[in-house]
Amino acid sequence: MTFFPTVRMRRTRQTKILRNLVSETHLSIDQFIYPLFISEELAKPQEIATMPGIKQWTITTVTEEAKRIYNLGIPAVLLFGIPQKKDAFGSQAYTKTGVIQKAIKQLKKHCPELLVITDVCLCEYTNHGHCGVIQNTFIQNDQSLKLLAKMALSHVQAGADMVAPSDMMDGRIGDIRKTLDANGFSQTPIMAYSAKYASSFYGPFREAAQSAPQFGDRKTYQMDPRNAREALREVELDIIEGADIVMVKPAMAYMDIIQKVKQAYNLPVAAYNVSGEYSLIKAAAQKGWIDERKVALEVLIGIKRAGADIIISYFAPQVAEWLKKDV
Repeated sequence: MTFFPTVRMRRTRQTKILRNLVSETHLSIDQFIYPLFISEELAKPQEIATMPGIKQWTITTVTEEAKRIYNLGIPAVLLFGIPQKKDAFGSQAYTKTGVIQKAIKQLKKHCPELLVITDVCLCEYTNHGHCGVIQNTFIQNDQSLKLLAKMALSHVQAGADMVAPSDMMDGRIGDIRKTLDANGFSQTPIMAYSAKYASSFYGPFREAAQSAPQFGDRKTYQMDPRNAREALREVELDIIEGADIVMVKPAMAYMDIIQKVKQAYNLPVAAYNVSGEYSLIKAAAQKGWIDERKVALEVLIGIKRAGADIIISYFAPQVAEWLKKDV
């Protein structure tokens, strides 16, 4: 076997053209999804203090943002709604006149080419901030399934192209799939938040979506960060129940999980580059401690390299601009 000096690994690193030619991992804006927060409470868009550059939109102004996103080449958005009224059962989540239902109709009318995905979870709509029905301070799994299925159906009836259940109730993918199929929506795909961890990286999101739990935490239904094998069980069950795309959330601290899921299952894998991951980079960049563009792209390439086919990220508009400059 021949080694140095005959073998020189640096030969293909000498120029940008050579490095690009042999690069193993590529970011494409075609595989990014951009989250959007839509509020019934606002008269005009409002900056989110903990997420620089991200806003809460109104039902009317979100259409202009959606057009901007689509014109940047981003093919899809993921919608989160903030209703004016909340109650114990999150009834505004599945009414025909809900904030997301109205927003979907606006987006499909003014930007029909954009793929509209909706988050299916009750936490933004309940007055207790948990992701399902509460009884004796404990979340009731089976009672919550019916409401989540109603929510998903109402989104698809309003025109959503895909639903993304994020609640982590056992059996919810199966219930949603059966409900959609029974109502003539067998072609509508489900992107399941399959391995969603009870993470500390969600802090800024909870301000953005106004979804913080009013008591306790979500550790009884979201995954324990210490577990990896359990993630494969969660993913497998979602696939059996009818998921078309599976997701790992968060992404940065869970690249090993992304890799394990990608190696184990022959389904598209999405990864959510969550709010805390975004805000950490933004804050450090504002301090001048890091180069925002370089660090963000390095993180996103790492997520892609781990096995993610789809990346949900608040950096998506910036990535679209950065990739254009790199061409």
